[in-house]
Amino acid sequence: MSVLVDPPLWPRHGTLWSHVVSDASLAELHAFAERAGLPRRAFDRDHYDVPAERWDELVGLGALPVGTRELVRRLRASGLRVPARDRRPLERPGSGR
Repeated sequence: MSVLVDPPLWPRHGTLWSHVVSDASLAELHAFAERAGLPRRAFDRDHYDVPAERWDELVGLGALPVGTRELVRRLRASGLRVPARDRRPLERPGSGR
């Protein structure tokens, strides 16, 4: 059971982003995110999005650095991966959806 983090490669909002996942359970992922102080709004169905400036900190807290392909492979193998076709926008409070 591991919490994994990929390299910050994904551009958005003027920075690069990484993904943090668990290869075991969402409970493990959420517990790690809480310890790291990641906001719940950073959670996207099966992963947390984290800015590049937090990468070293997350590794220091125990996240295992892996390549993006390895992260996705292990997430799929865990059964936790949410396919793109199932990634409908989350209902936001006050959004009317």
